[in-house]
Order: sequence, then C-alpha cells, then structure tokens
Amino acid sequence: MAANKVTRVLRFPQAKGKIIDNVELSFSPEYHAVDIRFQDKTSLTLSIEPCFQVMPVLANWKTGNSKLLKRWQPIHSRSSRT
Repeated sequence: MAANKVTRVLRFPQAKGKIIDNVELSFSPEYHAVDIRFQDKTSLTLSIEPCFQVMPVLANWKTGNSKLLKRWQPIHSRSSRT
C-alpha cells in the first residue's frame, strides 16, 4: 500500500481529534457512500460515483510504518447505467 504513488491528498481537518463511533459503507444502484459517524453525533460522508472498487485494509502506524492488521475482500460497485 505504501508503494502506491499518491497524486492528490484531500484532508478533512474538521474531523481531526474526533472519536469514531461507526463506519458504514452504503452501495446500491442509486447511492454509494462511506459514512464516518463520530461519538459527538456528527458525521463525515464521502459520496462516491458508480464503478468503484473498495479494498478495505486496517493498518497499525504506531512505528511510523504500515503494519497490516486485517485485509477484507474487495467490494465492487454495480453501475446503475447497466
């Protein structure tokens, strides 16, 4: 994962320091989103256009390097245009 070249990074400073309560991935023909809900009852929602692949990975960065803790199966979207 660290070997991939990142061409653009978008940060959300308003979410810094918030404690995550729940993370949901929603995918249907009409709607694709990642909803990050915080304990203070706010949320950050990332709406995504169709035709994506999500490859969830949980990593530990305590040492400054990525250590894989868990990798889930990729999730493929279904386009509403088919």
